[in-house]
Amino acid sequence: MSHVTEWKKEEVKDIKGLIGSHKVVGMADLADIPAPQLQKMRRTLKDSALIKMSRKTLMNLALQNSEKSNIESLSQHMDGQPALIFTDMNPFKLFKILEASKTQAPAKAGNIAPSDIVVPEGDTAFPPGPMLGELQKIGIPAKINKGKIVITKDKVVVEEGGKISAAVASILTRLDIHPMEVGIDLKAAYEEDTIYTSDLLTIDPEKTLSDIQSAYAGALNLSVNAEIFNTLSIPILISNAATNALNLAVNSEILNNKTIDILVPKAYSQMLALASEIASNNSEAVDDELQAKLSSNVAPVEEPKEDKDEEPPEEEEETEEEKEEEAAAGLGALFG
Repeated sequence: MSHVTEWKKEEVKDIKGLIGSHKVVGMADLADIPAPQLQKMRRTLKDSALIKMSRKTLMNLALQNSEKSNIESLSQHMDGQPALIFTDMNPFKLFKILEASKTQAPAKAGNIAPSDIVVPEGDTAFPPGPMLGELQKIGIPAKINKGKIVITKDKVVVEEGGKISAAVASILTRLDIHPMEVGIDLKAAYEEDTIYTSDLLTIDPEKTLSDIQSAYAGALNLSVNAEIFNTLSIPILISNAATNALNLAVNSEILNNKTIDILVPKAYSQMLALASEIASNNSEAVDDELQAKLSSNVAPVEEPKEDKDEEPPEEEEETEEEKEEEAAAGLGALFG
């Protein structure tokens, strides 16, 4: 840099110092941004980010001579009117702030359409006159109806990526269609040796949250099925183990304070089923008390009630102790 003017040396030194003192360095395109909007954006970011405009060669030189690894790759994203943004905020948050600050603006001749530009069907505010011919000249179907020019069908006048002509730009402005977005366009951002391009910085918060929730559920499911112990899987694994232990104890007819409430009613039910089978072949093989038990377990057939207001008396529910006594008595009667 021995043949470089002093102010350029100071400029490179200043940029290099800013690179070294900030965690995140962004490369932005400020092309076609009106000065008032740029000043407004500077004020918005003044407490969290610094926008630095300079010559491409000087910015490139500062990036090349920086001690930060891989930051020189930002030079590949110098488009339009480049500027560097220095901040300590997350690059995704920076991108979101810059995108939210963009506003709609009229198209100018030579602009590139950010998406398909459509002139919609419907009435216009223009009376019959030269405007009809101008619309038809650029391919917009229009006619006169009730003293006004009417566009009869939606028309794509410029496809995404196409250049906007002067004639189309004029018509769009007169129709109050503003297809352009004006704002700071963050092309890429550097953080901890990694370059994040705009396509990576463009995220859908709702989809991202949904993806994280799905990943969380999948990871938890995997840890439970693989019996990997952690703070989240342990409560589920213990609960599963308790359920499996109870099932094993019931199926193995192991009596304890958890299984007895299941096994006694089960035995009672099996006793009644066996008694019913025996009684169907030989009613005298079952005593009167057991016959009464079998009869009480048969649901009576309801007959039509003459008095709808009359309600049947409520039966008192048997206690667990009474059920156990009846079950023991039934087993004694059946197996003598």
